[in-house]
Amino acid sequence: MFRKLFSDFPILVFFLLLGWVTFLLGDILKPFFFAIFWAVLLAAIFDPLNDRLRRKFKNRNLCAGLTLGAVLVTMILPVGLIIGLLIGQSLEIYNSIHSSSGSWMGTLTGFFNSLEQHPVLGRFNMDHQFMVDKSLELLKAVTNFLVSNLSTFTGNTVIFFVQFAVMIYCLFYFLRDGEDLIDTLSRYMPVDERHIKTFIDEFSTTSKATLKFTVVIGGIQGLLGGLVFYMTGIESSLVWGVLMVGLSIVPAIGNAIIWVPAGIMMLAMGHIWQGITILVFGAVVISSVDNLLRPILMGQDIQMHPLLIFLSTLGGIAVFGFSGFVLGPVVASFFLAGWKLLLELHEEQKIIQAAGPDR
Repeated sequence: MFRKLFSDFPILVFFLLLGWVTFLLGDILKPFFFAIFWAVLLAAIFDPLNDRLRRKFKNRNLCAGLTLGAVLVTMILPVGLIIGLLIGQSLEIYNSIHSSSGSWMGTLTGFFNSLEQHPVLGRFNMDHQFMVDKSLELLKAVTNFLVSNLSTFTGNTVIFFVQFAVMIYCLFYFLRDGEDLIDTLSRYMPVDERHIKTFIDEFSTTSKATLKFTVVIGGIQGLLGGLVFYMTGIESSLVWGVLMVGLSIVPAIGNAIIWVPAGIMMLAMGHIWQGITILVFGAVVISSVDNLLRPILMGQDIQMHPLLIFLSTLGGIAVFGFSGFVLGPVVASFFLAGWKLLLELHEEQKIIQAAGPDR
């Protein structure tokens, strides 16, 4: 008995040491988790371009460098420009709402006064001051959320640039050595190779589909909404356009949460053509973008119920912050893939056991 106990002791020590160093490595890499995640995601998105360049040029460093340049030009620089403009407009809205003499106070007061003078709505005897105060509280909550998150995102310039540099550095090597890294991972992981491939495929498919949905469909809707707001004279149209991008994930209602009240407010305040333009353009053009592009862009790529996509996206944003709009659906897809593999293994085991006595 003691001989068996001591013979297993070195194996136990080995696994304890392995678990300890694995935990330490995870703790060391934890500060760069989101930088590594976005590097992996961008490498997966731009892998077709990298492969096409490799067929023309044999130098892997050159191909990875050219692909990295394409990432910077097409994605990172435009996003940085939009974030810079968004910060400026968000601060303007924040200061205006928190100022008692700001334009938002006058706009809301004029809107509820118009409702009070309406021949039908006036009969309800609404306390317009109460409505103004509650509306301002709601707007303050929204702007506080925007300003606090943008401040967190850009507040510590040193950390931001370190994370950005780590992401670019990792992205270069993922583009250059991605296939080798996947082969190494598959070889050293104590699971079947097809299991690793399943999870890699789930990550690639779900993350790409989520980005296509949010960036392309939401981006087009936000652009159209921001343009119609700008044309009709609504202040800070960029901020409202970005909010429409985020709200495009909400089923059924989507970014109508923003443009419908805006159109009604314009009509109530006497801006007839502006209000009609916003409502008609929103109903005919903005709302149709989702119906037209979703089947083309999403197809059968992501095998998840829309409700699970919605909940995992919102939950991901709550847990992981900005990156959660991709990480949430990815975690949900891993959950579904894991259970699917477990059921497949269970069925295979049943078949083996059933065939056992016949052998």
